[in-house]
Amino acid sequence: MNEDNYLLFAIRNYDNPQAATKEDFFEDLRRFKYIKRLLKKYSKGEEIKLNLLLNHIIILYNVFGEAATPLLFFKMEKEFWSILKSLMIFLSRYPEPDTTSLREIKINDEIIEELKKL
Repeated sequence: MNEDNYLLFAIRNYDNPQAATKEDFFEDLRRFKYIKRLLKKYSKGEEIKLNLLLNHIIILYNVFGEAATPLLFFKMEKEFWSILKSLMIFLSRYPEPDTTSLREIKINDEIIEELKKL
């Protein structure tokens, strides 16, 4: 996936029966930006808003299905991948790693501990 084809990939995998317009699609697509913003705040030392992050991720899976996984990893910087992996494991959405790069992503222990409190 790259910048040239990620939008086409997202469109092909978008399934939201309640979306009636192109704006609805782009509103759902903006959730990637919201997630990235929350992760950046956390990396700068702010408290993580796990419930909000989980809500955005769940909605992405509801409208993009399993395609949400590659879209999330594509749209987020590698520094956030361990957090994403931890959240996906919590949601039982992390795919069986078929590549070494997916297996090598570490779990974020701090996030796992926070998730256990939910």
